[in-house]
Amino acid sequence: MPNQPDSVAAALHLLQDLIRLPSFSRSEDKTADLLADFLAGQSIPVHRKGNNVWAFHPQQDPSKPYLLLNSHHDTVHPNASYTLDPFLPDIKNDKLYGLGSNDAGGCLVSLLFAFLHFYEKGNLAYNLVFVASAEEEISGQHGIEMVLPELPPIACGLVGEPTLLQMAVAERGLMVLDVVASGRTGHAARNEGDNALYKAVEDICWMQNHAFDRVSDLLGPVKLTVTSFQTQNRQHNVVPEQAEFVVDVRVNELYSFEEILHIIQANINSAARPRSMRLQPSKIALDHPLVTAGLALGKTCYGSPTTSDMALMPFPTLKMGPGDSARSHMADEFIYTAEIADGIETYIAILNQVL
Repeated sequence: MPNQPDSVAAALHLLQDLIRLPSFSRSEDKTADLLADFLAGQSIPVHRKGNNVWAFHPQQDPSKPYLLLNSHHDTVHPNASYTLDPFLPDIKNDKLYGLGSNDAGGCLVSLLFAFLHFYEKGNLAYNLVFVASAEEEISGQHGIEMVLPELPPIACGLVGEPTLLQMAVAERGLMVLDVVASGRTGHAARNEGDNALYKAVEDICWMQNHAFDRVSDLLGPVKLTVTSFQTQNRQHNVVPEQAEFVVDVRVNELYSFEEILHIIQANINSAARPRSMRLQPSKIALDHPLVTAGLALGKTCYGSPTTSDMALMPFPTLKMGPGDSARSHMADEFIYTAEIADGIETYIAILNQVL
C-alpha cells in the first residue's frame, strides 16, 4: 500500500470518530452518516438503505464475479462494569479504548482501507463491493439481509470480525426452539390430570443425553441447551396442563436446521417450533481462493462457535479480522493500534492473491 503509515493513521482517526458516536443496533444512523460522508469525501459514490452503507469499486465488469467486503458498525450497549467512558476513544499503552473498537470497528476500518487500496486499480479478477452493515449484534432483518437484494449476485465474501487474523472457515448456526408439552389439568391432592411438567422433563432428559451422529472436525458436535422453563401455574395444588421450555440449538456445518428439527420432533412428545431458521451454519471450502490465500500467509483455519452475519450470506464466506473475540462485549473494550495496521496489511495481502 502506498504511504501505509498515513493509511493506518487515517484508519485509526476514523475509528476514533466512530467510537464517539453511539451506534447501538437499530440506532446506527449517526455512524452511517459518518461512513457515508467519509466515502463521499474520497469521491466515491455512496449507496445507502436504512443504516447500511455501501460502495462499489469502479470496475463493474458483468463478466466477472463479485466479492463482498463486509463488517458492521453497530454495537451492543456497554455493560455495567465499564470504568472508562465507552464513547471516549483514548489511546493508552498502544491500546485504543472504546465501545466497538474491537467488535467490530477495527475490522470495519481495516476492510475499508483495504478497499481504498484497490479502488483505483484496474483489471481485477473480481468486482469489489464494500458494505458497512447495521444490526449485526441482534441479527436484525434491517442489516446485511436488507442490502444483499440490492447487490448483484455475490460469488464470495470476506467478513470482518475479530479473529486474531486467523481464518474462521466454519461457523455454528443458531436455532432457538419454543417447546410446549401438553397434558390435562387436575387437583394435586387427587389422582387427576396428566402432568405436562413431567412430560416436559422426559423430553428435556432426551435432549440432555442425545448425541447427534455427525461430529465436525471444526465445530464439534451439535449442542442442545435448555435455557428456560415455565408453567402457567401459580398455585401449588394444580396439576399443570401445559409446560413450556426454550432450547438453544447450536448446529455444526454437517447438518441443516431442517434435519435437526426433524430428529428432535421424531424423538420428543412435546411440540417444538423454531423461532427462526435464518442463522444457518456456514462453511467455506479449504481450497477456496480466499482460504488458500490466507494459508499462503501462514494463517490457520478454525471453526467459530459464535454467530455473525456470515450466517445470513448464501455464498462462501471467510470470517477474519483484527482484534480478539474474547474482548467483544467486555468492559473497557479495546483494540491494539498495531492490530489495525496488521489488519489492513493482511486484508491487502489476501486480496492481492485473489484479485
